[in-house]
Parts: sequence; structure tokens; C-alpha cells
Amino acid sequence: MPVQPTPQQLAWQESELALFLHFGINTFTDREWGDGREDPALFNPTDLDARQWVQVAKESGFKLMILTAKHHDGFCLWPSRCTEHSVQNSPFREGKGDVVRELTEACHEAGMSMGLYLSPWDRHEPRYGDSPAYNRFFKNQLTELLTHYGEIAEVWFDGACGEGPNGRKQETDWRGYYETVRRLQPNALIAICGPDIRWVGNEDGVARETEWSVQEAHPIFHDRVTGPVWYPAECDVSIRPGWFWHKSQDNQVKSLEHLTDIYYHSVGRNSTLLLNVPPNDRGLLPQPDVRRLRAFRTVLDQTFATNLAQDKPTGADSVRTDSNASSAVDGNRATYWAAGEGVTAARLEVDLGVPVSFNTALVQEYIALGQRVEAYRIEAWDGREWKRIAEGTTIGHKKLDRFPKVTARKVRLLVVQSRKPSLIRTFGLYHAPDPAGV
Repeated sequence: MPVQPTPQQLAWQESELALFLHFGINTFTDREWGDGREDPALFNPTDLDARQWVQVAKESGFKLMILTAKHHDGFCLWPSRCTEHSVQNSPFREGKGDVVRELTEACHEAGMSMGLYLSPWDRHEPRYGDSPAYNRFFKNQLTELLTHYGEIAEVWFDGACGEGPNGRKQETDWRGYYETVRRLQPNALIAICGPDIRWVGNEDGVARETEWSVQEAHPIFHDRVTGPVWYPAECDVSIRPGWFWHKSQDNQVKSLEHLTDIYYHSVGRNSTLLLNVPPNDRGLLPQPDVRRLRAFRTVLDQTFATNLAQDKPTGADSVRTDSNASSAVDGNRATYWAAGEGVTAARLEVDLGVPVSFNTALVQEYIALGQRVEAYRIEAWDGREWKRIAEGTTIGHKKLDRFPKVTARKVRLLVVQSRKPSLIRTFGLYHAPDPAGV
């Protein structure tokens, strides 16, 4: 049987879009990496409104929000009992503030999933480098975050460490961290330096053309596990040059064209997109970023509003007895066209009825039963012959292909090679607008 995702991994991959919120002491020092010596008195977002963050995210189509509860500088956005380096010693809400609580409550009210980033590297904490002591400290902080704020969907760890060859050496107790998460939040996914979600390998928001969700187990993050596991990729990127807000970058928000490209190269390549949008020193998402997010949503809505292939007459050269070809174009996420038993190359053909113009194609596998397709091709009938308009390798949850406008009455999807008989949930054709005109 093919390797399959857990229900939580499946829901995560189908959510597609998550918003990262880099916010903390760096927001007030104009730095990217703090050194841990910052005075908590600097932290004072006078107009903080977590509901504004959630409203903007929800309007823009994001399903999950991840907050930097503690970055490398060690400053905590909740009143941690483990350290004095937190909001409790800041003027925010007169020392009674809790950013984590305000955001988790806003997310839960709005039906938005909530995730937390807790940096394993801590430049402030003196116990960092005393491995047993710091690991206890870190697990105590994890316990605070995972017991006082309701349901947490994702716990995000990274491997950043700038200590250098002469710096403090910390042996991270990954197994103990994971056991803490599993015990306190059994449905939470553990990401990046974790066993459930992997880093795509860059901070540009770009996945590889062949980005398989099935990977060999990581020797550290999948302790005592060997062989292939479901380990999908997450693409993280910031909407600005930096990860934290800097006033000087208010006019350097990524263009709509660039954001659209990122979507096609992340979500459109069997990954999810974690887009960082940092709140400003007032505690609000900045207006340049908000305007760009809303335009981004408009482009996606306009592009995928109408599947030109939906409910059109469809046939296939191989169909499993309990399936039918039309399931690939019926708009039902629970159905799929299945090729016959033992068939690893198959063809699906759609008759659009009349010549139709389109410039974008979408293909999805039914990944609840695993990822299967290794190579595919899309062709259009020009009245005399079939002409190739797109081809690729990985499909997985979603593969998007863009190409110069094509006008055709018939289009076909060829599964060139598949590890098991292919299960195609969706085949779609769309006409995407020029982002420059939105």
C-alpha cells in the first residue's frame, strides 16, 4: 500500500496557505536577529489588534496563522514563568499583556487554525549550552504554550543557530520536545525541525518541479523510523525583504506578479505556502501589505472562479470498475478517476463542446490514498493533431501549469508514468487574468 498522510497532514496540505507573523522585540529595534540583551521596556505595541490580523488573513484566503512566540533573542510574547525576558516586564497592557492569548482567542473565534513558533536557539537564556538544563527549560516553555491556549494546529521549530565555532554548544533533545508536543497537543503537526512537515530548502517560496510528499525518513527527526514516510514540504517566504517589520521597507512589499509567481511555485508544486506578513510597531498589519494581500486574493479568485472543463463529457482509456472518468471534472473533492488495476500509464480526454481559450491547467491526485504520478503531459487538439501544452513530473495535492493562451475544443491529460494506478481527483482548465491589470 502506498505511504499515506495522517488526517492532520492531509488537512494541512489541503489548507494550502498559512500566514507567518514575525513579531517581537526586533519590531522595536529595527533588527532581524536580536542578541538577547534588549530591554523588555522597548516592547510597546500601543494599538495591537489580533482580530485585525485574523480578519485580513481570513479575507485573503489563509487557513492557518503561526506566531513567533519566541524568536532567537529569547523575548517571550507571553508571560512565561520560566524567564523574566517577556511581555510581563514591558509596558504593553501595563505589564499584563499576552500576545499569544490575544491571537489564539481571535483565531478560535474566527475558526482559524493557530500555530506557534518557539525558537530552540535562545541568545538570552544563560542555560543555553548547558544541555540538560536548557532542554528542561525549553520543554517547560513548550508546556506553557501547549496547555494554556487551547487547540494548537502546528508547532514550528527551526534549526537556526549563530553561535559560531567558539559559541555555546547545545545538544537539542528533539525526542523530548516531540514527546512533549504529542502528549499535550496530539493533533498538532511538528514542522521544519520535526517529523510531520519539512522545510522546502529555501526562503524564496519556491518548491522543486519534482516535490514529492513521500520522502525517506530523516535520521534525526524520524527517530527509530526507517524507509519512506509522508513528509510534505512547506515553502516559507516573507512579503518584504526582511522577516520583521522595518519602516524603511514599507515601499518594498513584493509585487502582485511576484506573489502570484510564488503561489504557482509553491502551492502549484505540491507544497504549502507560509507567507510572512510582519505586524508593525503599533501592533497592526501594515496597510501596504494588506493591500497586496487583498489584490493577491482577487487574482486567485478571478483565476479559479470557473473550471472550463467541469462537467464536460469525459472519457478515459482505462477506468477501474468502481470509478468513472467524469469524476475528474465533477467538482466533487471526494471523487476521483481511477485507472484500472495494474495500469501505470493512462489517458483522460475532455470534450469542451466548443473551442475555448485558457492559459492555466490544474491537476490533483487523491492524496488521501497516497501520491502516485511520476510524469504527465497535457495536450490540446488543434483540429488536426494533438499538441503538447504542458508537462511535468509531480502532481500530488496540486500541480499548476501556466502557458501562452490556447484555444481548443478537446484537451487530454496523459499520465505517462505512475507508481500505482493513478487517482486523479481534479482536472481543470482556467483563464488567468494578467496580475498587472488587477
